[in-house]
Amino acid sequence: MIIATTFLTCCVKLLLIPAYRSTDFEVHRNWLAITHSLPIDKWYYEETSEWTLDYPPFFAWFEYLLSFVAARFDKDMLKLDNINYASDKTILFQRLSVILSDFVYVFGVHRICQALPKGWKKDVVLPILLLTNCGLIMVDHIHFQYNGIMYGILLISISLMLRDQFKWAAFWFAFLLNMKHIYVYLAPAYFIYLLRHYCLGQTLSTKSLLTRKLYLNTLQLAGIVLGVCAVSFLPFASHLPQVLSRLFPFKRGLCHAYWAPNFWALYNTADKVASVILPLQGNQTASMTGGLVQEFSHSVLPTIAPGVTMGLTLIFSIPCMLKLFYMDKNPFNFLRCLVLSGLTSYMFGWHVHEKAILMAIIPLSIISIAEPADARMFLILSTVGHYSLFPLLFPAALIFVKVLLMLLFTSYAFYSLHKIHLARITRFALPLLNIWESLYLYGLTCVFLYENLLHKALGLQTKLPFLPLLLTSTYCSLGVVYCWGMYYLDFLRQEGAKTKSM
Repeated sequence: MIIATTFLTCCVKLLLIPAYRSTDFEVHRNWLAITHSLPIDKWYYEETSEWTLDYPPFFAWFEYLLSFVAARFDKDMLKLDNINYASDKTILFQRLSVILSDFVYVFGVHRICQALPKGWKKDVVLPILLLTNCGLIMVDHIHFQYNGIMYGILLISISLMLRDQFKWAAFWFAFLLNMKHIYVYLAPAYFIYLLRHYCLGQTLSTKSLLTRKLYLNTLQLAGIVLGVCAVSFLPFASHLPQVLSRLFPFKRGLCHAYWAPNFWALYNTADKVASVILPLQGNQTASMTGGLVQEFSHSVLPTIAPGVTMGLTLIFSIPCMLKLFYMDKNPFNFLRCLVLSGLTSYMFGWHVHEKAILMAIIPLSIISIAEPADARMFLILSTVGHYSLFPLLFPAALIFVKVLLMLLFTSYAFYSLHKIHLARITRFALPLLNIWESLYLYGLTCVFLYENLLHKALGLQTKLPFLPLLLTSTYCSLGVVYCWGMYYLDFLRQEGAKTKSM
């Protein structure tokens, strides 16, 4: 099934080569030029283009290796001053590089399926859910990014966790962090599970804290993680502060240009409503409606600083981490906590990108075949999360493409998971969902119709140009917050010994 599904998805990806591409296409072309044309001590200083290098060193080396192949397609794409260069050969190379790097993701799916017990659920349903993920296709093969290779490394690491190969799992996760540091969202779950079940062992006692095994295992894991980071950052040791300033640009503001559907989107919406209802004093600029990536102040509600977002993320991460620490050894509980770790950071993080929702959806795909509760949350979160990516593909010509991709994936997800869990369907409700959850998902149709038809018909595109984005972000935020809250409570209620693994 993996081979057949990979072939079919590759055909779709090839058809999308001429499709719309975002500014991320130019971002990665510029990074090819930077790494190919300059010595490494200049990579993180170069700013001829506004799209400066802001990924960790391993990804910079990935671009460097790609640049030698790029030179055989079109050497002009590797010139620093060729800003917004997009010849046919350049487009072909960059699109093909994403398609080929996706085979790391295919291998990750294969490793996950190998790590699970035999059965048609993991041999048929799971590969299709992972390989045909419409969010990945939209973000990587239309919008343009290299998320497939990242999630492939993540799946390899998770598969090793499922097999109790903890040192290799830590190695690949550390490698992933040095490819794209946003995956630090998932690090707390890795840290707690490895500490509890590799370093401390099965029995928690005072004696277990004084054993030679604890210190040896801890030193081994620390050595692996620090060793990977050393290999990554030592070539840049002379200008490490400059590298870190690129990786953590706190001046970009609380939210991205399009608000990711999280807690801060609801906070921003509340501030907008309050600014209309209440008489304003002092700062009266509705700076967040401009769609700009910059620092800003809220009009009525308190302005949020980076420290507040980190504090909230930490506070809301602690309960599920403590729960995982005291639960019996079960890799599926690790996966559930991994989803919550990603979702909590997504909910309260600083300058969260809407694409980060895939960090929860993809691991949740794996456990959706385990129990109805996991499947239920997956169906809601994947539907809302994938819909929230629609604004990234804003050209009108892409409406049919993105709707078709999402409908095909979502229809298969509901159908296959219903067949697995054989849940009773309530009248007017979607499979595995109750009537209220179903009505909420039906409401996405109304949001879509307003955004694409009614807003223009009412003549509001000039007066309120960002209203469709605000509506999409706010409505999707309600669904993401609901999934986070319900899944969090369900996880805290679980008894470690009684949790099923499949």
